[in-house]
Amino acid sequence: MPEAVLYDYWRSTASWRLRIALNLAGIDWQSRPVDLLAGDQRGAEHLARNPQGLVPVLEIDGLLLTQSLAILDYLEETGRLSLRPKAPAQAARMRAIAQAVACDLHPVCNLRVAARAVQLTGREEDRGDWMRHFIRPGLEAVEALLDDTGPYCMGAALTQADLCLVPQLYNAARWGVDTGDLPRIGRVARACAQLDAFHRAGAMQPAAS
Repeated sequence: MPEAVLYDYWRSTASWRLRIALNLAGIDWQSRPVDLLAGDQRGAEHLARNPQGLVPVLEIDGLLLTQSLAILDYLEETGRLSLRPKAPAQAARMRAIAQAVACDLHPVCNLRVAARAVQLTGREEDRGDWMRHFIRPGLEAVEALLDDTGPYCMGAALTQADLCLVPQLYNAARWGVDTGDLPRIGRVARACAQLDAFHRAGAMQPAAS
């Protein structure tokens, strides 16, 4: 039996954060996909795991944990990860970057939010316009928050902020948002791409999709 089960969706950037974290922690884990396009997240089985009807959900230590940032903190506090700066000022900076992505940028580009925008206008092309409208300004703000030297978001050490930023860059590329003129973000992306935990966690479309 695996140590943990992750209920996730391959394109979910919140799930992607946890796939990276589980790989970094060396946890033996298994993915159990929840097909968001098919509406599996609204079924009774998944709602019993997470009443919000969202992914990811991590089953570990006899618990069902929700919300990716809360789960990252749980992995920290149970000694499986060390991705939070010890100095309070640096920890606050790290949380600001992580939350700029996970709490401000990610929610407005969520699948159900973008779908609602299309539903209101009746124009499928508005989905991409919606995504680009929010992703680019959000990443410009994150660029300004990043450390000058790198290679990671906070400097020489990998932190939770990197786990939040890298999956969001997949979303940017998917919707045609150019990030080539954001050098700090580019630096982080290149550094993280060299790490096996990030490479193995990437969005890989299931063969049946």
